Formats: sequence, structure tokens, C-alpha cells
Amino acid sequence: MIRRNDTRRLLFLAAFLWLSVFTACDSSSDSGEAAPAAVPDNGLAGPGDATEAAPDAVDAAPVPTAAVDTEPQRPVVAETLPYAEVREELVYGHFVFPADMVDPLPGIILIHEWWGLTDSVRAMADRIAAEGYVVLAVDLFGGRSTQSPSEARDLLVPVIENPGRAEENIRQAYDFLATSGQAPRIGVIGWDFGGGWALNTAMLFPNDLDAAVIYYGQVIADEARLAPVNVPILGLFGADDRGIPADSVRRFERALEVLGKDFEIEIYPDAKHAFANPAGPNYNAAIAERAWARTLAFLNRHLSSTAE
Repeated sequence: MIRRNDTRRLLFLAAFLWLSVFTACDSSSDSGEAAPAAVPDNGLAGPGDATEAAPDAVDAAPVPTAAVDTEPQRPVVAETLPYAEVREELVYGHFVFPADMVDPLPGIILIHEWWGLTDSVRAMADRIAAEGYVVLAVDLFGGRSTQSPSEARDLLVPVIENPGRAEENIRQAYDFLATSGQAPRIGVIGWDFGGGWALNTAMLFPNDLDAAVIYYGQVIADEARLAPVNVPILGLFGADDRGIPADSVRRFERALEVLGKDFEIEIYPDAKHAFANPAGPNYNAAIAERAWARTLAFLNRHLSSTAE
């Protein structure tokens, strides 16, 4: 539970939400990233289940990015706000919503890649918010980010060794959107490291989360661990991803099918790891746009006011 300056923060957020009808802010994006090298798993998905990224996609200079590099389609309001307090330390995230918002909108937890909460991740949050969502881009790395693969591995170590901090971080992010943001429905989306943690979030909120989108993140096939999850899942993967092999995705898919879960899994032919990263060596524009369109349709289906 957030204790420090909580009342002040909530009052500020309430004013921020209502005054936002009359304001707007510009969004920006940057060039993109190269896909990361193979690293250990990220916690809840299970040690040894799969590597985190593709070993064949690390030649280009790494510049962090998210899925598709375009500007938001309408003005959004964005602010850096504290959304959690973990081990007596405030955690700040990127909170963004449409400038013309009047009534509460569905919420989305956006989970960054192994580079951390970068400007490009914020730009992706802005783009998603412009589609009609309240978005909170969380920070699992304590305010640190990098463009170096070796430093990125170092940022992962605390999450790998102590996933409980990340779990509490995300629990409070969910509560922030549900209470302060008044989101009637909440989903999660993540890429790579964040994709694995999107699945982890579905496992943390097996009956409360309304949608989970996994872009080439680590997955599991343990039916006992997946059985409690009643969250619609969209998984988008590359057939030629050597870090998240198609065989592991198929095992995940079979487990979901056996359990009778609500899921959609797409393994794109001729797509490698990080196929949706515009500046990465494995970027595939056609597949990235198809995946993005499918993502928006999935989120609308499960998070809109008409969702069942």
C-alpha cells in the first residue's frame, strides 16, 4: 500500500484527470533497438523454461524501442507519477491518457523491455493511450535504463534473484489503475522481457485481469501453473526466433488448449525475435503492422465497454 504523500498524490491525480480535458501534450518516439542477447529468465515464468531473447540479433547498435514507431493518432496527456511504494521506495511510471477523456477508460499496464523505462517505451504508451486507453508504463528497474546489452543484463539480475519486488510493483500498478485511474477493465502488454512479465501479470491476477498481450516473451507449458489463469491471452511470436523457440510456444499453446483457456497464438513465418522493433536487425514491417492491428482488435474486444 502506498503511504508516503498518498493523499496529496491522489488529489493531484484527480485534478490532473479532470483538467486534462482542456490540455494536450506532444508525443515523441525515437529510433528503435536491436534485439537483446540471450539472458536468464525473468522470474515467474520459471527458471530454465526458455531464454529471454535471440542470440542471433545483437549486431546492430542497441537503441531501446517498443513495437511500432509512429506518433499517437490524437493528443494525449502524459505525466511521470508515483504509482507504487516497494520496500519504502516510491516507484515512478509514465501515466498517459487521451486529452479528450471525460469518462473513465480501460486501463493498460505496459511493461518495458530489458532496457528499462525509456523514452521510446513512453512513446509507445502514448500511442496506445491515443487508441482510447489509460496507460501506465511501469518501471521494474528502479529508475534505471540503458542502451548497453551488458548493462541490461545487470538490470535483470535483481528481478531474477528477487521477483517478489517486481510482483509487488505490478500489483500496485494494477491497484493504481483500478482505483486512482478508475479503469473499469485492465489489460497488460509487454515486449520481450516485458512480454514474459505480461504472462506473469496474468498469473498474478488470474481472475481480475481482462486481457494479456505477449510479444515474443518467455512462456511456460506447466498446466498446473496455467490452470488458475482465466485471462484472455494474445501471443505474438516469430517462427525463426532462436531465443523463444517456436516449439516452446507450441507447448504453451497446447497447454492452454488442454485447459480450455481463451487464447490466440500467432507464430509468424519468417519472423525472428523482436520482429516489431523498427530499428532492430530483425524488423519486419509487414508482420509488425499485422501484429499491431491484431493487438488493437484484441484489446478492443476484451477491454471496451461492450466486452462481455
